[in-house]
Amino acid sequence: MKILKFVGKRELALALLALVAIVTQVFFDLRLPDYMQDITKIIVMPGAKVSDVLEQGAYMLGCALGSMAGAVVTAFCMAMIGATLSRNLRAAVFDKTMEFSMEEYNTFGAASLITRSTNDVTQLQMFVVMGLQMAVKSPILAVWAVTKIAGKNFTWTVATGVTVVVLMIMMSIVLSMVMPRMMRMQRITDDLNRVTREHLDGLRVIRAYNAQAFHEKRFEHTNTELTETNMYVMRRFAFMMPAMNAIMSGLSLAIYALGASMINAAGAPADKVRLFSEMIVFSAYAMQVIGAFMMLTMVFIFFPRARVAYRRIKEVLTVPISIQDGPTTSASQHGLVEFRHVNFRYPQADDDALHDVSFTAAPGETVAIIGATGSGKTSIVNLIPRFYDVREGAVLVDGVDVREWKQSDLRNCVAYVPQKAMLFSGTISSNIDYGSGPHAITPEDIVQAARVSASAEIVEQKEDGYASYVAQGGTNFSGGQKQRLSIARAVARGAEIMIFDDSFSALDYRTDRDVRTALRQYARGTTMIIVAQRIGTVRNADRILVVDRGRIVGQGTHDELMKSNEVYREIAFSQLNAEELA
Repeated sequence: MKILKFVGKRELALALLALVAIVTQVFFDLRLPDYMQDITKIIVMPGAKVSDVLEQGAYMLGCALGSMAGAVVTAFCMAMIGATLSRNLRAAVFDKTMEFSMEEYNTFGAASLITRSTNDVTQLQMFVVMGLQMAVKSPILAVWAVTKIAGKNFTWTVATGVTVVVLMIMMSIVLSMVMPRMMRMQRITDDLNRVTREHLDGLRVIRAYNAQAFHEKRFEHTNTELTETNMYVMRRFAFMMPAMNAIMSGLSLAIYALGASMINAAGAPADKVRLFSEMIVFSAYAMQVIGAFMMLTMVFIFFPRARVAYRRIKEVLTVPISIQDGPTTSASQHGLVEFRHVNFRYPQADDDALHDVSFTAAPGETVAIIGATGSGKTSIVNLIPRFYDVREGAVLVDGVDVREWKQSDLRNCVAYVPQKAMLFSGTISSNIDYGSGPHAITPEDIVQAARVSASAEIVEQKEDGYASYVAQGGTNFSGGQKQRLSIARAVARGAEIMIFDDSFSALDYRTDRDVRTALRQYARGTTMIIVAQRIGTVRNADRILVVDRGRIVGQGTHDELMKSNEVYREIAFSQLNAEELA
């Protein structure tokens, strides 16, 4: 993955302008010692004029202003580049996650994906805005300053070279110590994000079970681990700056001590003046060289975390998508669903979740799937909209293997209500009229869907009706209300296949019956697949599939299964007595 693909021509032009500004800044910075040397010579010359000193001082002031202007232009350009890069990276990560199948999503996890699209992108932005300009400026400044002092004085040059070697050794040692910890910090940040999300999502359960102390210790463990790792890194970096200042001061002392010795050994006064002025200039250039390495140190502070962040973002953007579009963009959409000897295994699982599953659901037919918890009911219906792919066999919609469908066209045929009812921040109306479907949803469709799903009474209770506010996750609605609104969303879609994955579990028996009755009348000609654990929900289905340990162990109507299927009878008698089942 090339980082340049996330910036445009404008950013490349800004980068070129920043490079010119950096070179200009370095030029002015390195001109200052020359004027200092001239001022020194003027002062010691007989008959020196104040106006000559002021003239050179004015040149120095001009250089300082020119350097400041270059710094301002550079900072502006890099800030613009960094902001654009971060925006494009966040958009790219978000768009990529929208393409993820459940396999890729489960591989990364929600907490890690959030960290990668926020904290990791911020780390890259900081490196571009602050670190990258230093990475460009420091070698230019160092090389240019070295060319200025090259050949001027061997003794001072050796002292400067020894100082640079000491600096490089110190930086290498510190970086070798902190790099592994900085990589670890990103992983711990993921853990902290995951633990925090889990605690907030499960706040009611935590309070109901008085588990606050346990979760506080769990959070504190992760928080402490991140703090200690961060402190370890910061202590090492905190050592670098005082050490570099000490080295810089030591170099200045060495240059002046060696210079004093050479000046003292010089015979003629003119030679003493020349050596003195050269010493001042050499000291200034040597400080520029060391300053360049100090900037390089700052680059190495930003670079490790930016490098880790880049790798983590790259992992998301380059991960191969396991579920790809097929060539079929449309088909004769009637809603026929067929499973042919399907075997399915979840990623990284040791055994199949489904074994040799075969059945057909025809248009206008209601097929119910019942079984114990973990028997594979949800696994079956997840294969129809192709959230996962089968390992063996085939799932067909209207005679076409779902792997041959374009995913958007396939899902336009399906109205899906998951186990966990999901509402989005907005209004009741926006939650029913959700997403892009096979046709535009009108206000009349929304009202009709609310009536079919028994959501109309929810709307009537709200002062703003269909414009009533829905909080994120639907937290201002009860579980049953969220299920009814989710069912309304599926009804409004008007798809050929309707899948209800245990979507009536939070409804009372009367509401459950009324909604299913309304659905049968409203959705005639639609293929309806209902996953449930309650006998009352499935008993009136045209056909019931009994699932046990990933296998279909019985098919038929309620009466047929009560006579012929032991698993179904056990489920039935565990919920209702003989009189209620009669």
